Amino acid sequence: MSEHDSAANTHSDASAEVKSKPQHFIQQIIRRDLEQGLHQKIVTRFPPEPNGYLHIGHAKSICLNFGVAQEFGGVCNLRFDDTNPEKESEEFVNSIMADVKWLGFQWDGKVKYTSDYFDQLYNWAIHLINEGLAFVCDLSAEQMREYRGTLTEPGKNSPYRDRSVEENLALFEKMRAGEFDEGTCSLRAKIDMASPNINLRDPIIYRIKKAHHHQTGDKWCIYPSYDFAHGQSDAIEGITHSICTLEFEDHKPLYDWFIQHLPVPAVPRQYEFARLNINYAVTSKRKLKQLVDEGYVDGWNDPRMPTISGMRRRGYTPSSLREFCERIGVTRSDGVVDVSMLEFCVRDDLDKNAPRAMCVLRPLKLTITNYPADKVEYLSVHNHPSREDLGSRELVFSNTLYIEDEDFREEANKKYKRLVIGKRVRLRGAYVIEADSCVKDDNGNIIEVKARIIENTLGKDPEDGVKPKGVIHWVSAAHARDCEVRLYDRLFNDEAPDAGGKNFLDAINPNNLAILPNAKVEPALANASVGTTFQFERQGYFCLDSKYSTAEHLVFNRTIGLKDSAGKNED
Repeated sequence: MSEHDSAANTHSDASAEVKSKPQHFIQQIIRRDLEQGLHQKIVTRFPPEPNGYLHIGHAKSICLNFGVAQEFGGVCNLRFDDTNPEKESEEFVNSIMADVKWLGFQWDGKVKYTSDYFDQLYNWAIHLINEGLAFVCDLSAEQMREYRGTLTEPGKNSPYRDRSVEENLALFEKMRAGEFDEGTCSLRAKIDMASPNINLRDPIIYRIKKAHHHQTGDKWCIYPSYDFAHGQSDAIEGITHSICTLEFEDHKPLYDWFIQHLPVPAVPRQYEFARLNINYAVTSKRKLKQLVDEGYVDGWNDPRMPTISGMRRRGYTPSSLREFCERIGVTRSDGVVDVSMLEFCVRDDLDKNAPRAMCVLRPLKLTITNYPADKVEYLSVHNHPSREDLGSRELVFSNTLYIEDEDFREEANKKYKRLVIGKRVRLRGAYVIEADSCVKDDNGNIIEVKARIIENTLGKDPEDGVKPKGVIHWVSAAHARDCEVRLYDRLFNDEAPDAGGKNFLDAINPNNLAILPNAKVEPALANASVGTTFQFERQGYFCLDSKYSTAEHLVFNRTIGLKDSAGKNED
């Protein structure tokens, strides 16, 4: 079989697999374009602005753009839309690259920037001037708004619209040379001030901004608008399907106008899909920045933030986010997705894949009175109840343990399935014990429980037939590692915190974080690595904090509970 035949068969097999699955409208468009020979290879792009950290909505766009490229044997570019240097930084560039890689995707070739094309865009602006399709306008921003008109009334032409080509070329060159102050003039496309689409009413294509650029330094003091740069950058890169969210639908005629009136090397097409809106969250970069700047959260990657880096720090997995994006689908209908669907995907993934461990969040001393004080046992337990490939670990057992303070009561009704004086429980992976008494401090608080091991119950039921009421977790007091545990909850109590003109800060959940400084974790977790999430038996899923945890001071973040308990204060 020739190499060509082999490649053809591979493409045929991939096409057959694609066709066998239900497809959203973007997939249908791409398949049709390939079948009709409109494109030989699919090229998409993910074009974020480096003016903040990516959030859950961007995850959907990443999965869509990179996903369809993979699915149809194409490629996807990562291109930074860096046309607004005042709000951009290298920090945001690096965070975005890290997020894309963490989600499991790799862009084609090197990272691209709109600023890579600034020289070409400038020349194309000159082309528009020469064609009589662009002019330098001296109207101020306020005057421009007055001239623009409204949704029901047409705009009116700028008094500078009929400047000659020669005058516009000279003025535009002076703009580039820095001879004008910011806001004194701009370059505008000459389209139609009476257009019902306001985006076509002689839009600005170049502004004066005397700002240092993180990629080009001080080479430029004029910068292209997003609307002017975006389509042309797509054309330069040979993008076949320019996929964006629905708010850009009204910009599509302008996108096409520039492509039509410039000598671009390719003709990309824009397709719009509904953005991801999720309840109990805000995704406006301005509002996320406000949360950071005003100290409501601990940075852009705070585990309470809906940013991809925040979810990574909290212990969410890339596969759970990809599954979430797959489940919500791709449509043209705006809607709000319940955050519980995301939490389900995270919980389901971790249930199947997270190794188990034991951590006592609020320790209560438990002394085993019939176990020698100088004896230590090493008990082997599986790291996962149904995953032999995750192996096993050793638990250290001694006569002094820590259990959860809520796992003991002096007296309790039959519904309480934990340790009660005169009753039995099994210690997870170890013996059945029976509580005999407790010790209290001067204020009447229980500070110690005394219990006995029921003989011959390691891995066996008691020989007397009296079975334990439940199973509780524990750690050896002498061998456990001290740690800090952070119990994160939803940041907002209101499912639509910024809807209808509400002040989203008023909806902040006062119980969004509880810090437990005296938790005890089994010794094996002293070697836990960032990026691994564990199920702390009976407590939920937790991961080592990437920001504050050190070898001397372990900090674990709660990723999510074993079941939905959102909004409940668990401190």
